[in-house]
Amino acid sequence: MIARTGSVKHVTSTANPIIKAVRALHQRKSRAESGLFLAEGHKLVLDALAVGWQPEMIITLEPEGDTPVAKLAARVRASGGDVVFTTPSVMEKLARRDNPQTVMGVFEQRLAPLDAMRGGTILALEAPRDPGNVGTIIRTADAAGAAGVILVGASADPFGVEAVRATMGSIFHMPLARADDAAFAQFLKRWPGKVYGTHLDGAVDIRTIEASEPQLLVMGTEQSGLTDEMAARCDALLKIPMAGQADSFNLAIATAIALYEIRRPFL
Repeated sequence: MIARTGSVKHVTSTANPIIKAVRALHQRKSRAESGLFLAEGHKLVLDALAVGWQPEMIITLEPEGDTPVAKLAARVRASGGDVVFTTPSVMEKLARRDNPQTVMGVFEQRLAPLDAMRGGTILALEAPRDPGNVGTIIRTADAAGAAGVILVGASADPFGVEAVRATMGSIFHMPLARADDAAFAQFLKRWPGKVYGTHLDGAVDIRTIEASEPQLLVMGTEQSGLTDEMAARCDALLKIPMAGQADSFNLAIATAIALYEIRRPFL
């Protein structure tokens, strides 16, 4: 159990209940039950604080003197969050890798209501399975100025450690929503703008569309792209020209190209 108390604790054992609870956040089930997630790195925690995300807790090594980590710990305590000072070996266990970050933050997950995704350019991902791709796409959507990301169906968890790491802090900036297929189909019926999908059988060269907001871009899975049902809901199926022998892109790369192309008039 993790709860904000504004306290400072010194923990040296991986058997400590706090450390066990934090380690459990590597598991999707524990994240779903607790509503919490892990963000690794001093910079990520600072980025979160800068935009109003208050950590439930940070775990870090004991600072010596008035260091940046000591100042961060003071900010977290002032916001009501807990600070846990621990050892390098415990940090390695928490991170599940050698040479871990010096700070780990525990945050409450935030998801936007589906109907809050209304204007600008919205990106929807149909059942992406790779957490690294999901995190990279959230980062790309942030960089391209998208207004939000919707995860449709059985998606990789955007709050998993690998996905959060790949966002490089954009998890704290990009509005996220989740929807099952039926809810998303109803959402599309209310969508006021164009709906584009990328598809191997797309008939429209992505470079030729006259993009106008609001607009929604739908991307399919890594293995098979959009389902037939999702493709049928799009106003246009777009293709990305390729000059070589490859017949497809990595999902994150394809999403970056497509997003920047349809966002070009607004950049």
